[in-house]
Amino acid sequence: MFVMDNYAIADNFSLLAKLMDIHGENSFKTKTYSVAAFTIEKLPMQLAGMPVEKIASIKGIGESVSKKIQEQLQTGELGLLNEYLANTPPGIIEMLGIKGIGPKKIAVIWKELEIETPGELLYACEENRLLLYKGFGEKTQDNIKEAIKFYVSNQDRQLYGDIENFAHDVDTKIKTAFTEDTFLAAGEFRRQMEIIDRLEWVTTASAGELKLFFETHEYTILKQDEIVSSFKGRENIEFTFYHSNNIYKDLFLKSASDEFLEEWLSLNPLKGQYSSEEEIFAESGVPFIPSCLREKKNIIHKAKKNQLAQVIQPGDITAIIHSHSKWSDGVNTIEEMAHAAIQRGLQYLVISDHSKTAFYANGLKEEQIIAQHEQVDELNKSLYPFKIFKSIESDILNDGNLDYSNDVLDTFDVVIASVHSNLKMKEEKAMMRLLTAIENPYTSILGHATGRLLLSRNGYPVDHKKIIDACAANNVVIELNAHPKRLDIDWRWLDYCLEKNVLISIDPDAHSVNGFKDTRYGVLAAQKAGLTKEQNLSSYLLAQFEKFVEVQKAKRG
Repeated sequence: MFVMDNYAIADNFSLLAKLMDIHGENSFKTKTYSVAAFTIEKLPMQLAGMPVEKIASIKGIGESVSKKIQEQLQTGELGLLNEYLANTPPGIIEMLGIKGIGPKKIAVIWKELEIETPGELLYACEENRLLLYKGFGEKTQDNIKEAIKFYVSNQDRQLYGDIENFAHDVDTKIKTAFTEDTFLAAGEFRRQMEIIDRLEWVTTASAGELKLFFETHEYTILKQDEIVSSFKGRENIEFTFYHSNNIYKDLFLKSASDEFLEEWLSLNPLKGQYSSEEEIFAESGVPFIPSCLREKKNIIHKAKKNQLAQVIQPGDITAIIHSHSKWSDGVNTIEEMAHAAIQRGLQYLVISDHSKTAFYANGLKEEQIIAQHEQVDELNKSLYPFKIFKSIESDILNDGNLDYSNDVLDTFDVVIASVHSNLKMKEEKAMMRLLTAIENPYTSILGHATGRLLLSRNGYPVDHKKIIDACAANNVVIELNAHPKRLDIDWRWLDYCLEKNVLISIDPDAHSVNGFKDTRYGVLAAQKAGLTKEQNLSSYLLAQFEKFVEVQKAKRG
């Protein structure tokens, strides 16, 4: 029979004390268990086998704690701890493992900010949300941010945006080390998937060569045979290599979804050796399909009918739509953001600070809006022909209404409607809020439609088709929020958006000028659905966007 040792018992009491702290329990009770944990860990003898009365007499333990020790020795569990674990979100427990975040701070993060995962907390730090709460200064927020980044970087799955530079560096180092062999990037990274489980290559290098190289660099071998070699190092990212004698055939097979390959192979069986992927397509009489588009089977039939248009490119973005300044929770002034946009060769900037309900983000009150609009007018005079548009990211309230009166909403060129609060909704509630907001004539753009944070928070459940249909009926644009942690609306629904002629807006949701670069990740996601620049609002030229604003204002009546 398994008997718990002192360390396991102490760990249970330590975790119990921390959870009780997070739940705001009596500090005397909490301290009782933390003292017990400290005492038990330092004991020179094991508790198992000691007489009950002797355990109770140990300073720092006592009768009550002694009973809970006996419970653990007899059952292997601590019932009170299990109760707290059952009533605490897993992500909150996970935060206890992040350096620099103690139970008291976690309690504020959970109870007041309504954050339940490390990923959500990192996103909140990047938006300066913690600064409004007692005990969270700028230095504390920066330390938490760095601690979470370190913690997240050691997880198995990675966001495309987080791993991109690392992937390119590894690719360069491998090719430098193996000059006589070919290495071609494949898999999820080549397909521009938003979440990467492993980095993959097709290679002419032998299994033995790779084994020697990675063992020398202290990598662990996960799998090794003549077909596949997999390694993992201190970065905790899996590298997988497919050994090939027909490298472009295998590259093709490792650079598409199962759905795409099943359809392709049923129509166009692969034959012989190939000198390029283009040769595979030419052999089948199908125009070349980029790897990012090799997802759904219908893309093959579109290509056969020459219906593949030129997909949007990062250089097709002409503006920054959806950005936050120092007026709410941004880092930079409007003027700084405008100059940064001009330096990037952009034609206009849409400032969409948070609205008044977003108190956690210093949302704008009515009098602040007037002052901000006066500043925008002055800047537009000095920055001409560059233009700044007046916008707001208006919170969608619990009843679906926006959080300003129509008179106030009417002062904006563009209104982005987004859900930021009470995210734990059932589909019926979420749909009511979203549909009501979409039907509001002042809504121009539906922001981050599901509220998801990739690898951190599932979005609230929605009927995507009904949302898209409603946007089509009410002339509302759907945002593809380009922040690599959001990428919301999911690119898998862009096909239906385009079918319904719903305009997409690739927006960085930038809280600093550095955030402008995130637009690129939205473009990479949009490419997977074949979006063109003509179907993207943030690719409109200035004159086109001015016309868009006119149409939006006209629908207000």
